[in-house]
Formats: sequence, C-alpha cells, structure tokens
Amino acid sequence: MRATIHRFFTTDPADVSGLAEAISADVINPAEIVTIIGKTEGNGGVNDFTRLLAIMALSQLLAGYLGCRQETVEDRIVLSFSGGSEGVTAPHMLVFTVSGRAAEQPLSVKRLAIAAGHTRPFYVQEVGRMAMVHETARVVTSLMQTLQVEADDVHLVQIKGAIPAVDGAGMEDAITEGLHCDMAWSRGASALGVALALGEVAESQLADAAINRDWSLYSSRGSVSAKPLLQRSEVVLLANSCWWEGDLMIAHGVMQDIIDLPAIHGVLNHFGLQPVNGQLSPADTARILAVFAKSDAHSEGVIRNRRHTMRTDADISDMRYSRCVVSALLAAVTGETGVYVSTRAEHQGPQGGGPVAMIGYAP
Repeated sequence: MRATIHRFFTTDPADVSGLAEAISADVINPAEIVTIIGKTEGNGGVNDFTRLLAIMALSQLLAGYLGCRQETVEDRIVLSFSGGSEGVTAPHMLVFTVSGRAAEQPLSVKRLAIAAGHTRPFYVQEVGRMAMVHETARVVTSLMQTLQVEADDVHLVQIKGAIPAVDGAGMEDAITEGLHCDMAWSRGASALGVALALGEVAESQLADAAINRDWSLYSSRGSVSAKPLLQRSEVVLLANSCWWEGDLMIAHGVMQDIIDLPAIHGVLNHFGLQPVNGQLSPADTARILAVFAKSDAHSEGVIRNRRHTMRTDADISDMRYSRCVVSALLAAVTGETGVYVSTRAEHQGPQGGGPVAMIGYAP
C-alpha cells in the first residue's frame, strides 16, 4: 500500500478547481481518495458556513466520479474542514489517497499509512460522556488493526466529533441528565477516546466527571474539532507502518504552550531537518507537505507566568488569537503558510498547548 498527499490552495471556500484539474489530468484517481482535510477562512465557530460550503463543493465534484449521490459522498470519503485562516495562514486543502496492495511481508522501513472510519451514531445524552470516549477508542483501535500498527506508530488521529441534533424526547431526556451536546464536550470526550486507545491514559483514570475537568489527562496525538448536526464522529488515523511503502512519513511532538518553538524543531528533526537562523531553507521547506497543530489560550490567562488578554478581549475571540500565534510560528519556522491549525484543545496536549504533527519526505 502507498499513501500520497496533494495540497491545493484555494481562492474561496468553494474553490475545488485544483482538485478538478488534478483529476482531469489523471494525477489523482477519485476512487483512491480516503480523506480531504482543509482550512477555510471562516470564523471557526458554530455559525461558520465556509466549512459547509467547501464540503458541498467537493461533494458536487466527486459524486459523478464515484457514481453516488452528492449527499452520500461523505460515506465514502471523510471531508473534514476547519474554519479560521487568521494572519498568514493560506486557506488550502490536503487530499490523501491510498493505492496498491498490502505488502506480503514487513518492509525494512516504516512509511506513511492512513485509514479512516466512523463511530456509530451517538445519542445526545452520550456526547461528552464515557460512551463517546469508549466508542471513539473502539474505532481508533480498529483502524490501528487495519493498518497493522502499534500505538507508538500512530502520530495523528484527526477527528470531527459528532454533535447530534437535539429534538423531541431527546431534548427532554438530555436536559434531565445534563446536556453536554456541544462542541467542547464532543471534542473533550473524543480526545480522551484517542488517549485511551493509544495507552496515554488508563481506563481507571477516566469517568464522566473527568471529562473537560481533569486537564492532566490528554492525548499527544489527538486533533479534534466538532460539527453541529453530525450524528457520528469521523476518524482519520495517520501512522508509520512497515506494511506500507513510499517515501513519506509522519512525526509528531507536543507544544507545552503556544510559543513552544523547541517542540516544532523536534518534529522537524525526525525528518533530518534543522532550521538555520530560525527557518528552513527553501529546499528543506519543500520536503514538508503538511503541518497540523492544535492551539488554545490558557484558561488561567498566563503564558510562562506572564498575563495574556486573549480570553478577556471583547473584540477578538481567543480562538482567533491562538490560531494566529501558532500559525505564524509554524509558518516562520517551516517557510510554509499552508498550515492547518485548529483551536480549542480540550484534552489535546497540556492545557494552553497542543499536539503538532508534520508529514513529509523521509530522510
């Protein structure tokens, strides 16, 4: 098996021209697309329509090639978009494809492997609770088995968490039990599901009361956003596997806060890259094909014992501040503005920090 990645920069949220041209030129086979992950220029909030616009445009493009209805494209391909391209961030999409057959015996090196799947549909009462943690962990474990990898081989689990619709009797029951059916609770429970599957936390440490409360529990490889009206969570697992071939690999690190430059350098070192005067050379920049990170403004309003005002500024959301800071830091070091930074990092890295992962050519 071989995984490939193509990056297309967009002129607006509905711009799919780059992918359309690649398909027409036989550079990409639509049947081999596993997932498309991208950044749009919306606000990244609940009312961000740009994510939906991007997904609608891609579904319209791909439906004919896949021989299915537009509304069922997402059953075949995980389409995951994050709003918020503040500062230097260039809106873009990453198209992941998989081709070939599984190796008959393990290879001498490990290369990029990818698998995608879905949880079962969730009830509103399960969001933000252990039911969501366990179901997410089940899917992550299943995808690891599909790729024949161990927990240490996994470097990124990209999730779009479910937020099912609340109506009728479901609303009454949810209110009685305490409604957690929103973005924060979906993110938190999903991230702990990743942590459980990868052995980063123990079952004995987890309970409903720990979710979005005990910040000592987190995943170093989970990257979760959430989508209103999504019934089941979408899970994409990226790892290095000795059963896959090619010239790509993935590596990750953990930023302890949103200005943790050494963590970024540490990830680049896995590719044999070392920034000179703080930045990669153009030749080295070309070796990194995708950059992912989570960001968050520390809830206590401090960075390295200095006060920040990101969470008290009434004019600009702290989400936009933290995305802008991390995106600028990553772009300055890598020399590439096509970076994917998602904010709100409940149980994704230490509080005020977050995971960072990169895909590029192996050294």
